[in-house]
This record gives sequence, C-alpha cells and structure tokens, in this order.
Amino acid sequence: MLEIKISGRGGQGVVVAASTLGLSYFNAGMYPQCYSVYGGERRGAPVVGFLRVDLEKVLLKCEIRRPNSLIYLDDSLFDAADVRNLLKPGDTILINTTRSLEQLGDLHGLRVGLIDAAYVSEQAGLGRIINTTVLGAYCRLAGQPELNCLLDALAEAIPVKRRANREAAQRAFDAVKITEVA
Repeated sequence: MLEIKISGRGGQGVVVAASTLGLSYFNAGMYPQCYSVYGGERRGAPVVGFLRVDLEKVLLKCEIRRPNSLIYLDDSLFDAADVRNLLKPGDTILINTTRSLEQLGDLHGLRVGLIDAAYVSEQAGLGRIINTTVLGAYCRLAGQPELNCLLDALAEAIPVKRRANREAAQRAFDAVKITEVA
C-alpha cells in the first residue's frame, strides 16, 4: 500500500491536490482513499491531505503516520517537520521551494524532488495557484501515476483553466529536479 501525505497552507489547494491525485491513481486502475485535516481557520493555516492507494480496496481508516511519500506545498512546513522520523530510506519527498538541496539539510537515503511551483504556475497562466503544478512534479518523482492519468484527472476534477492546469502539470513534470541522496 502506498501512503502519501501532502502538507500545505489553507488556500494552496491541498484538499483538491489530494483528491485529484487520488483520481489519477483511480484512472490508473488502483483504489484510492483520500481525506484531509484542517482547523477552523483556513486561509494560511496548516492543512494536511492524506492519500492511500492500493491494488485492492483500501479498508484502513486511520491517520497516516509513516508515509512513503511526502509532498510540501510550503517549504516552511518542511522546516518544521522531522522528516528523518517520518520517512524510510528509498521513500520520496517533493518540496515546493526555491532553495537548493544543500540548504534543506539531511535527506540522505531519500529520493528528493525540488520544484519552484510558483514560477512554473505563473508561466502556465495560473498565477500563484500551485497544487496542479506540484502534482505534475510528483508524477515524475514517484514514477506513478502516469502523467496522462493525472492530466485526465485534472480535466475531470478541475473544470476551470483546464489548459493552464494541464500546461502547469506538464511543465512541472519536465522541470522537477530529482536527486537520489546517498
């Protein structure tokens, strides 16, 4: 079972990102289970989306404590996290950041993806909306689901700015910097 945790702030589209990624895996023939956690204060407050994916129906209904993949839409949330205690060697982490790998600290044993999602989103015509951009980068980092499954899910789940969302996901897929940190 693949377990993914998406962290961001209210207004960044964490809930939409988690459900759209779930739909992408569904389009790839897998079974997703998606839920989010957030407080009463939405704009700017931390929001977490959880996604479980498996080849069989997902029956487990508890919080994900040790995900296989972490996605940070806001790198200040990465700074506050204890990533070394969350991930195991070989797991993946995607961070929306302008910082270099060296500036992020000890990530040895992980497959790391870095993307300046705000820049990519603006280039695609989405302004500062980064959730679909980050999903394109994640597809390349994780190697699944295939990008076309994500693009189909975007067209289905997000009816506005379809062309811009598609372009942002494709650009991020091509632009994400991936490193296997030894």
